[in-house]
Amino acid sequence: MTARYGKTVIITGASSGIGEATARELARGGAHVVIGARRLEKLEALASAIRQEGGSVAVQQLDVTELTQMRTIVELAMNRFGRLDAIVNNAGIMPLSPLAALKIEEWDRMIDVNIRGVLHGIAAGLPVMKEQGFGQFVNVASIAAYAVSPMASVYSATKYAVRAITDGLRQEVAGQGIRVTLVSPGVTESELADSITDNGARERMKEFRRTALPASAIARAIAYAIGQPADVDVNELVIRPVM
Repeated sequence: MTARYGKTVIITGASSGIGEATARELARGGAHVVIGARRLEKLEALASAIRQEGGSVAVQQLDVTELTQMRTIVELAMNRFGRLDAIVNNAGIMPLSPLAALKIEEWDRMIDVNIRGVLHGIAAGLPVMKEQGFGQFVNVASIAAYAVSPMASVYSATKYAVRAITDGLRQEVAGQGIRVTLVSPGVTESELADSITDNGARERMKEFRRTALPASAIARAIAYAIGQPADVDVNELVIRPVM
């Protein structure tokens, strides 16, 4: 029996990539997973696969930019399983482009999903965790939270923000039984690059992604942090492929 057994974990952006892999990994370890994403058909297919393996799962269509929807998925977790052990704020997008391309709508969308989405997860989950006296936030950032590269200025800015928010939250909830973890993946197999509309950035990313981690590698790191004893708080994990 793993240390994750019986825990209730909400995972955003769970329809593919790191979110999907994390749901599978945690469910195999005996956690109750509550999965959310915009693509309901993908969520339902994932839930079916988890149930076939004997796992416990609940599903809700979710847009993390809408606070009411984030609160609703927290309510679903509480109503179905009676507790909330962790929220994995994983939903994110990465439409890279040079600033001169002026893809302002894409900038705004990144800010909304990558930053506001994490804040909404915190806003929805923190009151519950404070009342319980336990819980954990796992916020998924990126190695882009540590260094900026061309065509990734706005994306990096959003991930730097996630890093700052995560560390600030960790300090604010110290001593309240709530754990806070930042997970920063390097290049990982996912659909993130599919949102890139700028041709130059798309070609650059193809080259950059020649060596990539499977999403399951990040899922195992998340499961490791969640599976620690209640008195152990893994604050920060950076996971890169061996180059």
